Amino acid sequence: MSADTKTPFEHVNDVVAQLKEMRHYAKNNVETLTAQWLLFDGELKKLKRSGEIDNLMTRQSELHDALNQEIEELEKLAVTLQPPPEESP
Repeated sequence: MSADTKTPFEHVNDVVAQLKEMRHYAKNNVETLTAQWLLFDGELKKLKRSGEIDNLMTRQSELHDALNQEIEELEKLAVTLQPPPEESP
């Protein structure tokens, strides 16, 4: 089905799928960054770079939270856009 023939319901579902993929990668990024942070926390503090990493971790976490919120909102919208079930003859 081409983009021109998709219904609003299908478009919303496509966006939700993309946001869920982004959320997955954001979560993995936070976990990887946190693991690295725990390994090198002392060294980064000595180099006076811990504040920058803390900021990145906070911003990445905020992105993850925002993705979750938008996914929830779009899933609610998708329910309202879902076409009614076809009636049996």
